[in-house]
Amino acid sequence: MPETRKKFTLATVVLNNADGLQKTWNSIDFQTIKDFEWLIQDGGSTDETRALLNKAPAIIQSEQDNGIYDAMNRLIERANGEYILFLNAGDALATSQTLELIQNNLIKSPDFVYGDALEESQINIFNTKTARNYQKIALGMFTHHQSMLYKASLIGDLRYDEEYKIAADYDFTARFLQKAKTVHYIPTPICIFEAGGLSQQQTKQGRIEQFQIRKNLNLCSPAKNHIITTLQRINLALRKVAPNLYWSLRQQR
Repeated sequence: MPETRKKFTLATVVLNNADGLQKTWNSIDFQTIKDFEWLIQDGGSTDETRALLNKAPAIIQSEQDNGIYDAMNRLIERANGEYILFLNAGDALATSQTLELIQNNLIKSPDFVYGDALEESQINIFNTKTARNYQKIALGMFTHHQSMLYKASLIGDLRYDEEYKIAADYDFTARFLQKAKTVHYIPTPICIFEAGGLSQQQTKQGRIEQFQIRKNLNLCSPAKNHIITTLQRINLALRKVAPNLYWSLRQQR
């Protein structure tokens, strides 16, 4: 008798990050529902991560890859859940009831689901990053990638474009939304995002790639594309010099 398909695929990329993987594992283990599969794509870890992988209650594939987006594409190939949520090592679900809450919002089986995020600023101190409306995607990612769920049946042959080193998730989401017919927003944090990743380390490269993505996908006019890039630069400066004002503004959709 075939196994019943799980509601969620939780897809995790890891490479030499045992502490981050343990954090993600704890978050998944505490969920009040178990209607999910957990897939891990390990890039060939050589540290204590390997020992942790041997114990993790996940379906694990360990092999060298060509970077995070190649690994995420491999997770898509392996996924069997109805919805895919990318939760990489170091990221966590917001609460123990997060998946249950999402499941309760899937009655009409939307193509795409998204929510807010919590972002770590200091140890045990979190800022709420309220999602913008998804229709404002021309402005950039409207919430963290870890607060987005994609209906697997609609992904089809869509994959992350590995030509983009920082903003492939933005490109993937924009192209997916061009296919999606129904979108549902859940006004609560879905993930706890671990700050300090590539997108925050290489903001200039991210802006360059986003500019090209908006141009390629005709998300806005050429003039508006330049304006958005300027606004992104201002936004980053505001976050650095006036973080309280920045987070106050981020509470608004």
